[in-house]
Amino acid sequence: MTASPVIQCRGVTVAYGRDVVLDRFDLTVPRGALLPIIGPNGSGKTTLLKTCLGLIPHQGGQVICDFGDYPPAYVPQQKQLDPIFPVSVRDIVGMGLYAENGFWRQPNHTQQARVAQIMARFGLTPHNEKHFGELSGGLRQKTLLARAAVSRADVLIMDEPTAGLDMASEAEMLSLIHSLHTQERKTILWVHHRLDQCAGMAQDLCLVEQGKVALVKAAEVVP
Repeated sequence: MTASPVIQCRGVTVAYGRDVVLDRFDLTVPRGALLPIIGPNGSGKTTLLKTCLGLIPHQGGQVICDFGDYPPAYVPQQKQLDPIFPVSVRDIVGMGLYAENGFWRQPNHTQQARVAQIMARFGLTPHNEKHFGELSGGLRQKTLLARAAVSRADVLIMDEPTAGLDMASEAEMLSLIHSLHTQERKTILWVHHRLDQCAGMAQDLCLVEQGKVALVKAAEVVP
């Protein structure tokens, strides 16, 4: 039997007041997809993500989600977080366990080992006691991605995880994202800005432009 899609949007409209941002769009995201979301600045890419997550209401249509046993892990833009966030890197990564433990139960030995393993994999172990504001942009993004990776979520949703990074940090982030998809079979949606990189990682792209949302083949839009 074919697995149900992770996300199905049918005739969905999203507006802020009288301003329609996304107009009666359809979108089906199959389980196991690696789907970059592209489009001009201000086209509604972040709005699309937040609609799928149920963080903002839609004014028409249906949004049907089947994220599995755990809620999706969301990686926001790092600029949305206060750089003086007074929590250590290890504690931020450990926040990925909240869906399993709630806010008060302490992680068990197995979960602590999982946090340590993810931090080592992402090169964060030397920085485990640092606060968020002490980190470079690349390390901040890796910390947020590690928080998502340590969770049991089958679906990862990311809003421009490489924004503001230098070329080396950007390449490292994309490599980590790709490995989460290929090695752990995560379904991943992420907003990205470089078509050439997207085409090198995924066959399908989600194009958001002028209120419309459409799945397109990467080969059709990238020379």
